[in-house]
Amino acid sequence: MKKQSHDHDLLSSARHSAAHILAAAIEHWYPDTQFGIGPVIENGFYYDVATPTPITEHDLEKLERYMHEIIRGKVAFEKEVLDIDDAIALFEKKNQSFKVELLSDLKKKGTTSLKEDEMTDLGDSVKEVSVYKTGEFVDLCRGPHVANSGEINPEGLKLMRIAGAYWRGDEKNQMLTRIYGAYFNTKDELEQHQKNLEEAAARDHRKLGRELDLFVFSDLVGPGMPLYTPKGFAVRNQIAQYSRELRTAIGYQEVFTPNMNKAELFKISGHYDKYHEDMFMVTSHYSKEEFFLKPMNCPQHTQIYAAHTRSYRDLPIRYCDFATLYRDERPGELSGLTRLRSFAQDDGHAFCREDQIEAEFDALLDAIKKAMATYGMDYYIRLSLRDLQNKEKYLGSDEVWDKSESILEGIVEKRKIEYVRAEGEAAIYGPKMDLIARDALNREWQISTIQLDFNQPERFKLEYIDETGEAKTPVMIHAALVGSPDRFLGVLIEHYAGNFPVWLAPVQVKLLPINDELIVFAKEVGDRMHLAGIRFEIDDRTESLGKKIRTAEVEKVPYMVVLGAKEREAGVIAVRSKKDGDLGQMKAEEFVEKILDEIKNRKG
Repeated sequence: MKKQSHDHDLLSSARHSAAHILAAAIEHWYPDTQFGIGPVIENGFYYDVATPTPITEHDLEKLERYMHEIIRGKVAFEKEVLDIDDAIALFEKKNQSFKVELLSDLKKKGTTSLKEDEMTDLGDSVKEVSVYKTGEFVDLCRGPHVANSGEINPEGLKLMRIAGAYWRGDEKNQMLTRIYGAYFNTKDELEQHQKNLEEAAARDHRKLGRELDLFVFSDLVGPGMPLYTPKGFAVRNQIAQYSRELRTAIGYQEVFTPNMNKAELFKISGHYDKYHEDMFMVTSHYSKEEFFLKPMNCPQHTQIYAAHTRSYRDLPIRYCDFATLYRDERPGELSGLTRLRSFAQDDGHAFCREDQIEAEFDALLDAIKKAMATYGMDYYIRLSLRDLQNKEKYLGSDEVWDKSESILEGIVEKRKIEYVRAEGEAAIYGPKMDLIARDALNREWQISTIQLDFNQPERFKLEYIDETGEAKTPVMIHAALVGSPDRFLGVLIEHYAGNFPVWLAPVQVKLLPINDELIVFAKEVGDRMHLAGIRFEIDDRTESLGKKIRTAEVEKVPYMVVLGAKEREAGVIAVRSKKDGDLGQMKAEEFVEKILDEIKNRKG
């Protein structure tokens, strides 16, 4: 079991404080700067600003030097709670239009329409807000902060880069300058982070995806909608197929549902009201009905369940679905395969009785554990609960939420699962367990989720007949094992640095005839590979063997088979492993058997 640690909270406060120190340095060097938001992010912080003169990468050094001066000065972080009208007046006087806009939204709507991870700079209610003073710099902020700037270790601080960012993430708004900073408790941790960034750049799935010819994006097709090459599809298909196998083993049956649905379906589910801005609308030439491309599968699965009368003996009923989903992500937030507009999920929904909830979660958690072991990733569970300060964001009563959150916490405690609590991260219809996986660089990715939902079955009036003949409402469990095969492919490319294990590799074997006379022999060996279902290529170029080997290594092919006249005469092949080096000569049948064993058991 894991709870949010005290050390983690202190580091987060230090990073938040470093963001304010950066803003104070910007205000010193660039008076009349308009300040946007400056939240804590993984490994550090950023601040969005509109400066009277442009800030460039060359200016980061002088900003960092002045930050060090503030740190040496041990400047206090002074908190003051203001009436929201007084706060608006304060920032109007300081000519901070972005802060005034946020406060005005907060006063009128009770929200700022910012994303969850940007809410750290806002107050807790529409009546009062808090501001922090750091020297002459004053910022709208809920905190917390360190007591004074002297608690920041200057050796753990580094301004990293500059990027552009639209105000509030909307491309219709002004483009601001975003300055990213890293902060760690020690110099060694910062240096390790910088090394990790260099390694991450070399592993970038967008770069490797091009080099390995796995996927492309086209301006004519549209942003965020990947096109998979034969090699890329082979890997993506293996990810999906493994999830299918894990699903089948725990009793799920695959269904297929339309990509387009009437708005009424999403109005009943609650997504129309809560998720409308993220859905693509579809119009018909022949009907005035409102349609949407579906962003999730759960409402459709309720309709398969509702098509028949169900008995308590029928439950649990489990459906899985790999249909394509669509979400209207902002163009500036799209990022290779890890943030898309068009993608699939290894999605599943179980309809069960309340007394079956724990067994269903156990089966899903076991399947996830097996998947993560196969992919070679450590993980923990984030227990995502609702935000008690913003209950209007969620569907259902307090009673239902209290019960469902208690059930989930009981399951992770009973299984002694490593987890953290995350208030405000629940789905609109229920709490969830999010799987946070750690890759080879110890970066964290949210991969899959299991959600407990008492609300949608009730909204859709789903029923089953219990043992007394009474109609009861089932519970719905939403679950993904590795989430989206598309997004997970991007994660795996970086996790493996493109060196896929044999079962996932787009090309598992490269056949290397040493001259043109041996191409026929290579094709004979290739026929055996083809019949066995092994993915192979023949390098029949008129090039030296050394160059062919180097090409196969660059393409990260797990096995190379060298085919010369001696091998043809002896009826053998010479095998070279990317991982283990020269494996010597063996019969083609022996090699095929070896490869098939690795594929079947997902080794290598």
